[in-house]
Amino acid sequence: MVAESYSRNLPFAKAYNFRDVGGYSGLDGRTVRWRRLFRSDALHRLNEDDAVAFSALGVRTVIDLRRPHEVEKFGRVSEAYGVDYRNLVLHHVDWEEIEHSDGIVHERWLADRYLNFAEDGREALLDSLRLIADPAAGPVVVHCMAGKDRTGTVCALALSLLGVPDDVIAADYALTTEAMRPLTRHLLETNPEAVLGNEHMFDSPPEAMNMFLTDLRALHGSVENYVREIGLTADEISTMRAHLLES
Repeated sequence: MVAESYSRNLPFAKAYNFRDVGGYSGLDGRTVRWRRLFRSDALHRLNEDDAVAFSALGVRTVIDLRRPHEVEKFGRVSEAYGVDYRNLVLHHVDWEEIEHSDGIVHERWLADRYLNFAEDGREALLDSLRLIADPAAGPVVVHCMAGKDRTGTVCALALSLLGVPDDVIAADYALTTEAMRPLTRHLLETNPEAVLGNEHMFDSPPEAMNMFLTDLRALHGSVENYVREIGLTADEISTMRAHLLES
């Protein structure tokens, strides 16, 4: 990681995992631009205390990866912010239906879930990467419920295309572990069924992300090959690099 010229973590009163993915060293030693791509937990909780700080970021596009029942139950980012709101549903198997016994390597279990995103969620991943690649759409915020898994997969693919090394991508993913503490406390007060019995879903071991990226390359040859297979064009990849990497 490089020295930060901006604050990576943006403290909002009611968004617990909101951060900038800029500042990392990418292709040809160029740096990922700050204040162009953000990742976050769900934004429906942003309140009046958060409004000024959020508006100051100049966000143009919000990518919400949640499923319709999640949006219906919890709501979406306020229309008052005037952003281009895209609910790009990332389809996947229900995690509650997948065994997580004491004998399962936890990092392997998580990496397999992300591989499932890469197969069942291809449409949302493609549409998300296309928006991230579009200079006119930025700054962009990508979010799901916790900003960890679906969001982490989209951001990992984008950062990899920008040339950020796997260990740095994994370290960025792992920053969510600290953010999960206040978010988990909030959920235990407001929606305890989301946490109780699902504790294994709330951590972010870096090796899980490393495993996912390694396995994706084993299956498709490279991350770039994978995104080309799902429909991202060479021009879109070039455009992403042109506007998200410092010259």
